[in-house]
Amino acid sequence: MADYRVPLKDMSFLLYDVFKTEALWQKLPKLAEHVDRETADAILQECAKIAEQEIAPIARQGDETGVSFDDGVVSTAPGYQQAFNTYAEGGWTALGGDPEYGGMGMPKMITSLHEEMLCSADISFSLYPGLTAGAGLSLAKHGSEALKEKYLTRMYAGEWAASMCLTEAHAGSDLGIIRTKAIPQEDGSYRITGNKIFITGGEHDLTENIVHLVLAKLPDAPAGPRGISLFLVPKIKADDDGNLGEANGVSCGSIEHKMGIHASATCVMNFDDAEGYLIGDINKGLACMFTMMNFERIGVGIQGIGAAVRSYQNALEYAKDRIQGRSATGAKNSDKEADSIMVHGDVRRMLMNMKALNEGSRALSTYIAMQLDIATYGEGEAQQKGENLAALMTPLAKAFFTDLGFESTVNGQQIFGGHGYIREWGQEQLVRDARIAQIYEGTNGIQAMDLLARKVAGSNGKLMQIFLEEVQAYIQETSDDKMSEFITPLTSAVADLAELTQYLLDKAGQDANELGSSANDYLHVFGYTAMAYIWARMAQEALNKIDSGDDFYQSKLHTARYYFARILPRRVSLIATAKSGSQPLFALDEELF
Repeated sequence: MADYRVPLKDMSFLLYDVFKTEALWQKLPKLAEHVDRETADAILQECAKIAEQEIAPIARQGDETGVSFDDGVVSTAPGYQQAFNTYAEGGWTALGGDPEYGGMGMPKMITSLHEEMLCSADISFSLYPGLTAGAGLSLAKHGSEALKEKYLTRMYAGEWAASMCLTEAHAGSDLGIIRTKAIPQEDGSYRITGNKIFITGGEHDLTENIVHLVLAKLPDAPAGPRGISLFLVPKIKADDDGNLGEANGVSCGSIEHKMGIHASATCVMNFDDAEGYLIGDINKGLACMFTMMNFERIGVGIQGIGAAVRSYQNALEYAKDRIQGRSATGAKNSDKEADSIMVHGDVRRMLMNMKALNEGSRALSTYIAMQLDIATYGEGEAQQKGENLAALMTPLAKAFFTDLGFESTVNGQQIFGGHGYIREWGQEQLVRDARIAQIYEGTNGIQAMDLLARKVAGSNGKLMQIFLEEVQAYIQETSDDKMSEFITPLTSAVADLAELTQYLLDKAGQDANELGSSANDYLHVFGYTAMAYIWARMAQEALNKIDSGDDFYQSKLHTARYYFARILPRRVSLIATAKSGSQPLFALDEELF
């Protein structure tokens, strides 16, 4: 496997050339206090070092060894404790945290690139600090001052980790039917009893305490999701000064044996009359949880990007070294018995697909992260637009990036041929690790329904119109003839997306199954169109710097052309299937399957 190298130049290109973050940060006073270009560059460079030198080297052994379970005790793979300690000592567990409680206050545009580095280095490792950061978002916004002072400061310090305990055996994505109970006590605390499954980082040996955020219901709670509350339940109780005391009624019943992410502890967690503390208001637990979900679902999407980037780097190095056959136009290396497989069209197709989708996904995820930053730190109409675009594009980020990420890991494996199927080269691990990202944090089918049914149809198309108007304004203001090769197909794609949106909204009123039948296709049409918008912006910046002689911009421009010529046309068949309606899906009676 090739050594992982963080694509810092591409990240800087996005931040400063494409999205003009220096100017953006100055417009957002709360961000301007904490971040500028010098700070951001230093952070990304140091993040790259720890990802490349501390985390990436332990990924293979982590996959081979996995986590172990012995009578409720979970031990992480060799090297994980040391790597986590180094990571925490560097302050990286506090990167996006609230400065009032020891966080660094960095914007999502920085933390998302940091997350990509971790995921490319080792998805399993990334999940431990990732879940802690996500839980910290909910606690920071909805927790009491006492809870934040006691728990959040230690989570940011890397002393305590956290988990999110949502899923139960009988209730996957239907959280409204959870059975975990919360009984109020006279001292204001609650007694939490229930069982949760698929809990990432529910138990491990990386930190001295684990803070569980648990969804539960009070005895008199309304039925369904309106009756869910959120509670903080520590593994070990602590006094007001944070000194650890007796164990709480929290235990790990078992760990799951999974297809991938072997070094991530996925636990069955038991809460037996455990002491917990309310976060936010009673029966408002879902609202508290969804504070972190917009950020976390982008984080899961970035897992797909991270795996794909690592797969591309490995496959590219292998393709340049592996010799087999001759070029169709004649030998390229006549001094060798064969040419490298880089001369073969199909290998180039897979590599170019990976390159275009990886760079496009990184750019689009950075754009979505920018919307979250504007929503968090902006004001007035800009803030509202940021909130609307973030809400619209969150399900896209999770589903689109993980679908593309899995596609790219498989392509990377395919380039290796038989060597990609054996463990020695590491490509099969990336395929296995990437697969879960399409499933957890709400399956990609659920994300597609969230996009089309809740966000698009639920707003009667208004949320999508905000995005369409932004792209149309960009098209109108981009009059340079050199950009016509990108603007012309982008114009067609945007028009087709607008037409498809209205078509499905009209059909939905006639057929209740219409949206569910076309949601997956619609999400991908939206994804390829949104990525085309960002690729046009990248191409524009590359054209502006093409005379610099830097090969980076030449490569970027050629990759943009490839995207518009070979990938954007995918949307045409997707539009056709989206418009085919529900009848082909529901015509076959269940007993005839």
